[in-house]
Amino acid sequence: MAKRLDLKDVNIYYGKFQAVADVRLSVPPRNVTAFIGPSGCGKSSVLRSLNRMHEVTPGARVEGSILLDGEDIYGSGIDPVGVRKTIGMVFQRPNPFPTMSIKDNVVAGLKLQGERNKKRLEEVAEQSLRGANLWNEVKDRLDKPGGGLSGGQQQRLCIARAIAVSPDVLLMDEPCSALDPISTLAIEDLITELKKDFTIVIVTHNMQQAARVSDQTAFFNLNATGEPGRLVEIDDTQKVFSNPTQKATEDYISGRFG
Repeated sequence: MAKRLDLKDVNIYYGKFQAVADVRLSVPPRNVTAFIGPSGCGKSSVLRSLNRMHEVTPGARVEGSILLDGEDIYGSGIDPVGVRKTIGMVFQRPNPFPTMSIKDNVVAGLKLQGERNKKRLEEVAEQSLRGANLWNEVKDRLDKPGGGLSGGQQQRLCIARAIAVSPDVLLMDEPCSALDPISTLAIEDLITELKKDFTIVIVTHNMQQAARVSDQTAFFNLNATGEPGRLVEIDDTQKVFSNPTQKATEDYISGRFG
């Protein structure tokens, strides 16, 4: 079931260095929110904080509140592994387990959770591959290694793996940056389909992609090198791209940034 995310006064640190300051935003359910902004502005750090991947980095920490349907995912007694099950993630480069079969790639998370029912695993594999618009391309070679697929197919396989555990939210960190234009279009079409069932947050450097796939867009920026990144503006995507309220947003979108 898709859920809502709310960030309240979120500050992100790597050791003593503050990467992001004072982020407040909301991500509605069954909605695609795009994070845009220049390199180093903290958008990927914010994304990784949404499922506690940020703290995997030694010395990294998050201050403030990140609420999933009202529950703070950083609250005491909250299991980070459980958070990552509920809030799935797809990374910049496709990362299937290369020697594992296509089917086993998809159900790896379920097996980790202890699912052993073969019929159930097969059902979820098919359902997830269909959900990732990959089933028709791989249904006759499910036992072949996932590493043998093309880059675009591998990324859709990773999306199938992410949705197999039935997350509430799906995070995507530049999911198309390593893909050709045709594969990129396939992923964008897939994102539009997936938002019927999931809350989606995507980081992208591609302005046109943000405009095409997202319902709302958040623009992050740096005031100066060495200062923390900040959320400059968040609004409906159409408004951000056609009539932003902040000059910095307009300059970035129009290419006058820097």
